[in-house]
Amino acid sequence: MTMLSDAAVLSGTASRVKRPRDPRLDVFRGIGMLIILLAHIPNDHWALWIPARFGFSDATEMFVFLSGMASAIAFGRLFDREGIILLTGRILQRIWQIYWSHLCVFLVIATLMSMAGTRPDGVSYVDSLNLVRFFTDPAPLLLGLMTLTYVPNYFDILPMYMVILALLPIMLLVERMHRVLPLLLMAGLWVLAQISLLNLPAEPWSDRPWFFNPFGWQLLFFLGFFLMRGTIQAPPARRSLKTIAALILIASIPFAWYRILEASPFFRDAAHALLPLTDKSTFGLLRLVHFLALAYLAFHAVGEGGRRLVHPRIIPVTRILMKVGQQSLAVFVTGMVVAQIIGIWLDRAGHTPAATALANLAGFSVLIATAYLVAWFKVAPWKA
Repeated sequence: MTMLSDAAVLSGTASRVKRPRDPRLDVFRGIGMLIILLAHIPNDHWALWIPARFGFSDATEMFVFLSGMASAIAFGRLFDREGIILLTGRILQRIWQIYWSHLCVFLVIATLMSMAGTRPDGVSYVDSLNLVRFFTDPAPLLLGLMTLTYVPNYFDILPMYMVILALLPIMLLVERMHRVLPLLLMAGLWVLAQISLLNLPAEPWSDRPWFFNPFGWQLLFFLGFFLMRGTIQAPPARRSLKTIAALILIASIPFAWYRILEASPFFRDAAHALLPLTDKSTFGLLRLVHFLALAYLAFHAVGEGGRRLVHPRIIPVTRILMKVGQQSLAVFVTGMVVAQIIGIWLDRAGHTPAATALANLAGFSVLIATAYLVAWFKVAPWKA
């Protein structure tokens, strides 16, 4: 996995000077937001061509890893300047924002599903998101929703992110003791998640855990965090490493692409045997390997410092993607709602190529508009 050759320069420092944003972080986060929208739209044909269909990792890895890198810039520098108290306060504030975003998204989508009625195949939209119990007996589940002990599968990414953020002050404190200690803690938590010894309950009536185990996924977040911070050194740009990374990506295709799996019992059985290593809930090892190979090639493909992203011919697209990536929380929660609206509309209009293209492009437009609107609100022009 390679990142910035100047990762140490971009890591936490004592300087209060605001450095320019790295275009690679925001552009790739923006791309990730658009892919996540497609992945969330029910029965969207375009989702058959997202990277997740050709390998073990998907846009979730991109989102988590780049969030870790961005957090190193924001929170790591604050820790270096002001110490653990102010850092913890800032993180609690961020968790508070994400918590209320999570609750609002759940209530909006639950309301939307109840109003939508029944799909053409006779299944209710409430049942399609496994929300029947919530509408049947809401009182105890409202308490579970508020305490994060009731986390339906569609609504589990933000709770995972909250837990990972809560671990951040601990990781920085142990890093101050020794730079190797956070790496050992990350690995230890990940191993406990792999053997099902560490997880959180997702519903009060069963033993089902959170779909996204935060103690497994923290490994990827903090790899990005400490790479950007300079605690972990990025591997150099070598042809041999690029070749290995490319071979990893190519070798994973037969175990992930649905056309090969449908046509070949051998690869279908092999993919089933690899499930413990490709498990999304606990963030299996092969997901990590696949993502690191993909990220290594992607960051080299855009050139040192992302210079190819600022080419005059593509800079308008780059600017749009950067804006989307900079407002990732607002764009993400909007995308979760918009994805369900698009799914409902496609059920009515038909999943034709033209309708699907129109719906997806409209969804992209909404996310882009959301990013620009939120950025405008943050500037607070009425104060000028």
